[in-house]
Amino acid sequence: MTTSEREQNSTDVIVIGGGIGGVSLGYELANDRRVTLLEREATLAFHTTGRSAALFLETYGNSTIRALTTASREFLVHPPEHFRSELLTSRPLLQFASTGRGEALEKTYADVSRLTPDAQLVSPADARTFFPPLRPELIDCALYEPHSMEVDVHALHQGFVRGLRARGGRVHTGAGVKALRRVDGLWHVHTTDGSTHSAPLVVDAAGAWADALGAMAGAEPIGLVPMRRSVFMVGAPDDLDTAHLATLSDIDEKFYIKPEGAQLLCSPADETPTEPSDARPDELEIARAFDDIAEATTLTGRHVRSSWAGLRSFVPDRTPVVGFDPNIEGFFWCAGQGGYGIQTCAALARVGASLVRRQPLPVDVTDRGLDDADLSPSRFG
Repeated sequence: MTTSEREQNSTDVIVIGGGIGGVSLGYELANDRRVTLLEREATLAFHTTGRSAALFLETYGNSTIRALTTASREFLVHPPEHFRSELLTSRPLLQFASTGRGEALEKTYADVSRLTPDAQLVSPADARTFFPPLRPELIDCALYEPHSMEVDVHALHQGFVRGLRARGGRVHTGAGVKALRRVDGLWHVHTTDGSTHSAPLVVDAAGAWADALGAMAGAEPIGLVPMRRSVFMVGAPDDLDTAHLATLSDIDEKFYIKPEGAQLLCSPADETPTEPSDARPDELEIARAFDDIAEATTLTGRHVRSSWAGLRSFVPDRTPVVGFDPNIEGFFWCAGQGGYGIQTCAALARVGASLVRRQPLPVDVTDRGLDDADLSPSRFG
């Protein structure tokens, strides 16, 4: 490599991973740093981001997730100029509790009502007005979230990519990491396209492969477990108006149903531990979902029009890991977003950028009760 090539590949931050976590944090960091993003696949957002069910649900996840989600709404409603279309459209959420599970749903309501005051408990009869195929005689109650949204994931992801590039960031696809080593205060990252990139800081946003990348850097694992989730499409009944239909979810996460035009996007909400891979749908889980859907609703069709799967990667406490590794200099984790990466990305990227800069966290996030210790990789020590 010539001297000019080495200078060209020298940067301030190397972000490894082109999913929503990597591009959003890269975008925030590029405001005052030179950023290079490396993606192993030929296209960005191939494994998880591009296969998301694309929902913004403020009552979803633990308290940390809900804080990050609610703090992301303003950005998603009023995105910067690089985002060339609206990112959110209305799609209310209806979570129901099967007979005997009403108390659990009432507890959920009590937990979420502070940050999501518009959420409301509704009776079985009222629940059916939001999702007419629901069988009200089989449920105790339901939680209605009127301001949940659908997310245009492609527009969101591409907006971050455009913004990253507009701020001078460089994006390389087909550039999987073969090796990385730290010498004299710099990481040297060797990639499958034959290039070497150097920077004092590496961000591990490698999704399901984050622990594998961490091991290459000499870091202890954070206990990341990729979990397969299957999704399938079926036709909606001709007499069902899907335009104003809520997304339906069982509080015990046996399945969910999201309207998609004249179709219904369904999932068994499976979480099957697997190796990092190009995930494939589980036909047995899909069959189970059909049975559960037929039991809770009057939807009985079983013809699958299409199906796919994605990986949702969690650490044991199901909370993202964002922060500097406690033992490896210049190695920053941005991993474990699980199924919440899309809805939390705007706030989580700002949090990550503040931690990289060693600045206080954004006030709108701390006001919601979040502390950097909640996300720190040191919490596993």
